[in-house]
This record gives sequence, structure tokens and C-alpha cells, in this order.
Amino acid sequence: MNEQYLKNVLEAALLAAGKVLSWAELGQLFNDADRPSVSELRAGIQALNEDYAGRAMEIRESAGGVRIQVRREFANEVARLWPERPQRYSRALLETLALIAYRQPITRAEIEAVRGVAVNPNITRTLFERNWVRVVGTRDLPGRPELLGTTKEFLDYFGLQTLDELPPLAELQALGGLDPQLALPVGESATAVSAATPAARAAVAGAEAGLSDELDAEDEEADSAAPDDGLQASGGLVAAPRGD
Repeated sequence: MNEQYLKNVLEAALLAAGKVLSWAELGQLFNDADRPSVSELRAGIQALNEDYAGRAMEIRESAGGVRIQVRREFANEVARLWPERPQRYSRALLETLALIAYRQPITRAEIEAVRGVAVNPNITRTLFERNWVRVVGTRDLPGRPELLGTTKEFLDYFGLQTLDELPPLAELQALGGLDPQLALPVGESATAVSAATPAARAAVAGAEAGLSDELDAEDEEADSAAPDDGLQASGGLVAAPRGD
């Protein structure tokens, strides 16, 4: 297959989709007779990224496939297209999401024990609606409390291929005022993120504009003592749990 044709089709699909496309979906763009292999698709994506060197966009791979996006260094300028969107984070939402991501699988009671307040139903509802979190099982305790874990969509949104690419907690603190006293484990998988993995740090920083504008005002009341009952998990693949 002509390399330029392959790159053109891949570029057109990624621009039109505006989301992560899996390798299988990219393969479906071509006829059965000349459908490229995954290795050929990867080579085409790599060639496109080389073409984009020095430009404002890039192609990033995550757990679900690949997507085209604006480079991190232009996030502030692009954010001016939506001046009405507040640049803010809910500290409580970030703390809850960080606990789930770094200590999954985890129950609501365990989250509450670390944060010292009840899990606000508005926070968990937002995480479920975004399909970043789902129920992955139950703890073998009285009442069979639900275990929460992250989804493939969580990895895709933050541009991560695996949970091992999660940035150090210090960088999350810098983004959203995350309480440095939170009893989050900074184990080997977290501290191993170094200069060799700038993509993970860029993904979290680059997601700031997208996440902050979508947070509801109800998230500000994050430390409400209201219980979070009857919440149903949405679909999605569960990322491999991190070891405790």
C-alpha cells in the first residue's frame, strides 16, 4: 500500500473522529484486500507524528488506541476559544479520583477513612457519568461493600496507556491543590515515573482545560456528609488494579 495514502486515510479519520480510535477501528478504514496490519498502522502513525514535528498537533497513544490532539504547550491559547469556562478544579473530586486511581480497588468507606469525610454523592456521580470509575467487585465484608476502580476511558482521557504511567502525586498536588497530607501510597509504580515518561505528565497537565470547565457547581460542596447509595456503574473496561 502507498505510504502517503495510508497516512492520509489515518489522518483524515483521526481528525474526523475527534476521539480515541482503536487499532481495529483504524483497520476497518481499508478494504479487506489491502487492509494493513497493526504493525503497518503503527508505522503510519509514527510517520504522521514525524510529519507533525514542530507543529501544534500530535498523535498520542493511550489504552484504547490513538487520537490526534493539540500539543500541551498550546493548551492555554486554545482555551481562549471558550472564555466563559472557569479554570478550576474541585479539590474533593481530585482527591477522590486520586485515591481510586492509586489505591484501587478501594471501597467508599476506605476513601472516607483517608479523607476524613463522607464521600459526596455528587462527586462519585460525576466520576461514574464520565465513565472514569466503575464497580469492579465487592469486598468480602459484612454488607459486601463495592470496590471501585478506574476504566479504560479514564486512561484514554488522560492519555495514559497503563496505570504505571500515572504521574507522581506531587504533580497532582500542583494541579489541583491536592492535600499533601493525604495518606496516598507513593510506591514503586508512582515514583518510577521520571523524565523518560513526559507523556504522562503532559497528559495530566493538558487535561486541565478539558476537566475544569465540565465540573459542576455541586462539586464545590464536596465534603457533604450525605451517603452515596444506589449508584450504578456504567460500562467500560477496568484497568488492571495496582498492587497494594
